[in-house]
Amino acid sequence: MLREMGSNRTADGTNNIENEETEIQYLQKGVRHLCERGLTRIPSKYILPVQERPDLGDTWNASKHNLKLPVIDFTQLQGSNRSEVIESLANACEEFGFFQLINHGIKDDVILEMIDVSRRFFELPFNERSKYMSKDMSSPARYGTSFNQNNDKVFCWRDFLKLSCHPLQDTVSCWPSSPADLREAVVNYSKSTKFLYLMLMEAIMESLGLVETTKGGEGKGSLEDFEDGSQLIVANCYPACPEPDLTLGMPPHSDYGLLTLLLQDEVGGLQIQNQGSWVTVEPLPNSFVVNVGDHLEIFSNGRYKSVVHRVLVNSCKSRISVASLHSLPFKSTVRPSPKLIDEANPTRYKDTDFASFLQYISNPSHDEMDAKTFLQSRKLT
Repeated sequence: MLREMGSNRTADGTNNIENEETEIQYLQKGVRHLCERGLTRIPSKYILPVQERPDLGDTWNASKHNLKLPVIDFTQLQGSNRSEVIESLANACEEFGFFQLINHGIKDDVILEMIDVSRRFFELPFNERSKYMSKDMSSPARYGTSFNQNNDKVFCWRDFLKLSCHPLQDTVSCWPSSPADLREAVVNYSKSTKFLYLMLMEAIMESLGLVETTKGGEGKGSLEDFEDGSQLIVANCYPACPEPDLTLGMPPHSDYGLLTLLLQDEVGGLQIQNQGSWVTVEPLPNSFVVNVGDHLEIFSNGRYKSVVHRVLVNSCKSRISVASLHSLPFKSTVRPSPKLIDEANPTRYKDTDFASFLQYISNPSHDEMDAKTFLQSRKLT
């Protein structure tokens, strides 16, 4: 199976590894570990079938394949034209499932320190990083590679550090203690993005007509269900790849939660499906890319769409991105809001929870490259 989609390549592109199980275990150490050994060709385990490979020449050179997402100015959500911004937010969630958030108010040093400490974590010796490798997907700190390395038939060109951030007082002590400033940087970033998420969810609830809005533009009681919700910070490392046209940093997928706030670098690499084509999201300086997750699609009864997206890699520069994923508490049930259901709009999704999601993606019987299989499994029609 390891070589059926590529040549008899091995982890370093030159030497043969006789035992297949040994090769898989070796690759599960991650892309950084491979690159530190002087990789010149990617192992066959990373080579996608031809029809799933990115067309990088077409992607990078043709402006028609670049997409300028709707831009939401966070400061204007707090101003006198809030109603117009709410309408723009609703249109973005309905038509694109994505938008770029500017003037978000998070201090530059909080963002820069988060990026810097993430980079330094991935630069640690493998023996230090590997302390946090775990097959337990509910672990409060988990270092790994690919998308779901336990099930993936083809690995993707990515290493990650996932940190559970709620409740902070229970999880911080489980996070890596090296670099020495990692915990402080992640706490500051977590608190800042959690506040931003809550303000966005208040606006989204208002856009769906689910909260009563006061004269000051604040929704009454709109945040109670979300304040105690889950938060997962995912630092992604995409090392420079010698053959980026054969693989992906992340396969096509949708996010499981309510909202994801993504911090891209200036190079970017995020692509979304739009009108049947893959389009590249142009990074905006000092902005977040925000996308609707599966849970918000379910909660909105299909009005707002979680959209399939993927990540490209390049041969020139290693990249760091940081995603902050938010949803309801892990043990909560997600269902369509009763206020959005009537005869013309019947319930379109089954109730679900985070445990169902973990069970689903842990099951090797489904195809992990089928981008929205979990959400499809929740649909009633």
